[in-house]
Amino acid sequence: MQFRKHILWMLAILLGSAPLLPAQEWQSIFDGKSLDGWDGDPELWRVEDGVITGQTTAEKPIKNNTFLIWRGGEVDNFELELEYRIVGGNSGIQYRSFEVPNVKWSIGGYQADFEAGDRYSGILYGEQFRGILADRGQSTELNRTDGKFEVKSVGNVGDSDEIQKKILKEDWNKYRIVADGFRFQHFINGVQTIECVDNDKAERRSVGLVALQVHVGPPMIVQFRNVRLKKLPAPKKVSLIAGKPSHGYGAHEHRAGCMLLADALNNANIGVQATVYTNGWPEDDSVLDDSDAIVIYSDGGGGHPFNSQLDRLRPILKRGVGVVCIHYGVEVPKGPSGQAFLDWTGGYFETDWSVNPHWTASFKSLPDHPISRGVKPFQINDEWYYHMRFVEEPGAVQSILADLPPNDTLVRADGSLAREDGPHSNNAAVRKAVLENKETQTVAWARQRADVGRGFGFTGGHFHWNWGNPDFRKTVLNAIAWAAHAEVPANGVDSKPLTLADLQANQDFDVPADFNPARIQALLDEWNAR
Repeated sequence: MQFRKHILWMLAILLGSAPLLPAQEWQSIFDGKSLDGWDGDPELWRVEDGVITGQTTAEKPIKNNTFLIWRGGEVDNFELELEYRIVGGNSGIQYRSFEVPNVKWSIGGYQADFEAGDRYSGILYGEQFRGILADRGQSTELNRTDGKFEVKSVGNVGDSDEIQKKILKEDWNKYRIVADGFRFQHFINGVQTIECVDNDKAERRSVGLVALQVHVGPPMIVQFRNVRLKKLPAPKKVSLIAGKPSHGYGAHEHRAGCMLLADALNNANIGVQATVYTNGWPEDDSVLDDSDAIVIYSDGGGGHPFNSQLDRLRPILKRGVGVVCIHYGVEVPKGPSGQAFLDWTGGYFETDWSVNPHWTASFKSLPDHPISRGVKPFQINDEWYYHMRFVEEPGAVQSILADLPPNDTLVRADGSLAREDGPHSNNAAVRKAVLENKETQTVAWARQRADVGRGFGFTGGHFHWNWGNPDFRKTVLNAIAWAAHAEVPANGVDSKPLTLADLQANQDFDVPADFNPARIQALLDEWNAR
C-alpha cells in the first residue's frame, strides 16, 4: 500500500455552516406549588404562599453560601425573568454556573446579585469565579493578558444611585437577565443595571446551571416567583481532532471518519458547527478556546495527542466543554493522563486491565438517554475494547452500549488462552469478569461532570466501513451533539445514508489491489435496508 505524502499542515475544514435554531418560547421553571425540578437544602428552602422561600435564622446560621439548583438542564444563550423580594442579607441568581466539588449545594459562576442594602443589587458577580465583573451602572469588558485577569470599564449604562432608587425595599422587584454569546445584561424593574462582555477565554463559561442563593451572614428571607426562561439561538462549535495516518486503508481512518461525522453534524439542522483539524493536535490550538465540545479520534496510548496537553485542556474543559473519545482515542497511560480521562469521560482503556479483541457485539437494548435517541438495536463486528477502567464513584458513568463478549475473545474452545496475557490482550481480571462472573461489558459510556461538562467514550471505530451503519453512526453523532450541549432530536441526529464513494473519500492510503468493494457494498445494502 502506497502512503500518500502528507504535508504537516493544520487543516481547519469548515464543512458547511450551521443554521441558527429559532428562539424557544417562554418556559415556566417553577410550578408555584412545589420544588419539583429544584434541588436544595430542605432546611433552608420551601414553597410558601406560592413562592420559593429561602430563609436563614440566628439559631441555625449557615457556614457557606448555599443554593437551590434548577435541575431542568443547563442554559447557554437565554433570557431569564423572575420576581424577587428580600428581607435582610444578600442573594443572587446564578447562571451558566458549576457545582463546587465535594460541597453539597455549592455553586460557582456568573451571578445576578441583589440585596436588602444599597450596594450590590444589579451587579454581575463571579461567585467563586473572579469576583465583581461589572458594578452597577457599568459597562465592562473582561480580558486576560499574559495570564493576568482584568476588568476594564468601557462606559456606563446608568447612574448607580439612580438605579438603586428604582429598587423597592422589602417588596417585589422584577429581575431580567440576558446572556447572548459572551455578552451579559441585567435589568431590575425594566432599568438596565450592567452590561459585560467576557473576552477572558481562560475562564468564561458558555453553558451552566441556574440556581438561587441564600447568603452566609445575618438572618435573611428571600423569595422568588414567576420564574421563567426563554432559550435563545446558540450554535454549538465542535472541534474534531483527527490523528495522524495509522493502520492502512480502511482502518483507523481518523481524517476520513472525522470528515464524515462533521459533514453529518453540519447538515443535521441542529445548530452545530463542526470543524476538522488533521494530523493530531492543532498547530494553533487557540481554535479550541471557543469550542463547546472537543472530539479526539486518533491513535492513543503513549502517543495520544492529549498526553502532552493535559494542562492546556484542563482550563478549557472545566468551563463545561464536552469531550468525546473514539476508539484508540480512549487509551492513555496510567497516571496523570488516566486520571484526567476518569475525570473528563469517566473511563479509559488501561493497559494490563482492558483488552482489545475483534468481535461482533450485539446491542439488544439501549438506555433512556439522549445519546440513544433514534438508535435501534444493532450488531456489528469491530475491535470493541472492553473491561474499561471506570471511575469508582457510583452513578458517575452511564452505560450506553454494552454486551457480554464471547468466550473466544479470551480463551479457545479447548480452554487455552486465545491470546497470551499482555498489556492489551488478556489478563486474569478480565477472565474472571467475563468467563466466571458473566459481567456485561460497556463499550460506550457517558459522564455528566459537576462542572456541567459532558464526556463520552466509544471503543468502536477500528473499521472505517462501520460508519456506514446508521445506528453505529447515529450513536456517535448523538453523543457529540449531547457533549456540545446541543439538543438531541427525539429521533436522534439524522444523516444521509452513506455510499461506498462517501466512505472511500478522504482516506489516508491508496486503495490496495486486494480491496473487495462488493463486500463493503453488501454491508451497506444490508444496513441501509433496516
